[in-house]
Amino acid sequence: MSDSVIFTLSKRFALRIIKLYTYLRDEKKEYVISRQIYRSGTSIGANISESIYAQSDADYISKLKIALKEGSETKYWLELLFESGIISAEEFQSLDNDVKTIIGTTVNIINKKSGK
Repeated sequence: MSDSVIFTLSKRFALRIIKLYTYLRDEKKEYVISRQIYRSGTSIGANISESIYAQSDADYISKLKIALKEGSETKYWLELLFESGIISAEEFQSLDNDVKTIIGTTVNIINKKSGK
């Protein structure tokens, strides 16, 4: 149940990140951070997708922990984009809220699977 929720959230977020990347590249002429956030922001969902067919509980948790690391990195790039004035407060808040939700949901799934 939680798996499908986190999968949907992360895929929707990846699509937003792809649009952000296009905007940063085409409108803002920002090529370095845009590639970094594109990689980390889409990797969250890729790792969650991989976790669906994990070979064991340990493998499942490992994939989700990688997704968490990518989420944290994405949050960092979003903060840099905002604090440098490349994206607006509104753009930042919306994307930051999404990634926080994904991170929190992923932590909850890991804790439940780990018996914490």
